[in-house]
Amino acid sequence: MAMLIKGGTVVSTSGRRQLDVRIKDEKIIEMGCDLEVNEDKIIDASACYLFPGFIDGHTHLELENDLATTSDNFVTGSQAAVAKGTTTIIDMATPVRGNSLNNCLKTWNQMAEGRASCDFNYHMSLIEWNPAIKAEISEMIAQGITSFKMYMAYDAMRATDAELFEAMKEIKKVGGILGVHCENGDVINQLQKDYLQAGKVAPKYHPLSRPNVLEAEAINRYLTIAGQVGLAVNVVHLSTKESLEVVKRARAKGQIVYVETCPQYLLLEDSLYDLPNFEGAKYVCSPPLRKPTDNKALWQGVIDGEVQTISTDHCDFNFSNQKINGKGDFTKIPGGMPGVETRPELICTAGVMTEKISLERFVGLLSEDIAKQFNMYPKKGVIQIGSDADIVIWDPEQRDVISAKTQVTNCDYTPYEGFETIGKARDVFLRGVKVAENGKVCKEKTGKFVFRKINE
Repeated sequence: MAMLIKGGTVVSTSGRRQLDVRIKDEKIIEMGCDLEVNEDKIIDASACYLFPGFIDGHTHLELENDLATTSDNFVTGSQAAVAKGTTTIIDMATPVRGNSLNNCLKTWNQMAEGRASCDFNYHMSLIEWNPAIKAEISEMIAQGITSFKMYMAYDAMRATDAELFEAMKEIKKVGGILGVHCENGDVINQLQKDYLQAGKVAPKYHPLSRPNVLEAEAINRYLTIAGQVGLAVNVVHLSTKESLEVVKRARAKGQIVYVETCPQYLLLEDSLYDLPNFEGAKYVCSPPLRKPTDNKALWQGVIDGEVQTISTDHCDFNFSNQKINGKGDFTKIPGGMPGVETRPELICTAGVMTEKISLERFVGLLSEDIAKQFNMYPKKGVIQIGSDADIVIWDPEQRDVISAKTQVTNCDYTPYEGFETIGKARDVFLRGVKVAENGKVCKEKTGKFVFRKINE
């Protein structure tokens, strides 16, 4: 039996229009005004918007490092995603050093398949570079992984400039895209040592050890190497005014550079690291929170189109028994924060409701442009005939208050505690099946791997 959503306003990057949407066999099969009601199940979306399911292009749902394992996993993290309208995530798959990319892919599939409540794919992390890894790049493409991740910080994963250069050449051959965590790892390591030796161990020294200039310098180096190769690249979680200026200069020279930022770099400030009772540890993430001037510059980048996408870098650790372990040494605080659940309401409230951005731009930032960038469009990211029926019925009048007590996310805090929001996902459909209603998951573990293919 088909399903007919009636009375809603369909929104895409190209505009909005009141249309009925008919769904059958996981796909959108018909759209139009006042479609005939057959034996369809009718969903009334009057006074609501119809958004394509949101896509989070940057998550760490099930990450284990030397300090801790994330409080979420693919079960709980994907439930948090769909609860508020995110129907697809692209997670960071990270191999164990010395192991193959193929083994990593198998591990991530084992963690996600039959457990995820949203659809999924991965960015494959390249934490080392050698002939065996090089040979696997084309194998990843053949298995539906078209994007890769590298790091310029963190000793266990950091690439040299030469390794970045060699990897870029191979990724260019297969038509893939590279995203890089851009911070100057060498200088950060030294600054951390200097602060600790001086007895400066509190969370407030985390941002001081990772100043704006070290992100901007790394991005400049990254884009210089990419320019030499001629590869279009992605800057993940860009956080500073200076970094955005570096990107603008590269684009002025003709480079293709995509920029992702995250809600925390638009809405939160580094003064939070000064909170008493070690509360500042809740906000330790890398890059760290920045100054209000950076918030303002990034919002302007969103408005002007210099920032293409907003994802979350969701990577959560409990405060009470994980982040607290860094008391006495800020470098031992597990870095990362929850975000996959709250992103749509936050950006709608802070962006759309304040008239910084339009609804059309909102859809691009959180869905359509992510789908296009990462080879999912038009299967994902748009409401049109033939696309997956990933649809969010959005009530623009619904108000809420973000709270750790009511969130689906499996974490004992939220960095947005007490934030008042306007607009909410009333109903969330994943490939035509309702998976969430009014912030509560009603159907679990139906997520599937989204095979991505390089555009010809």
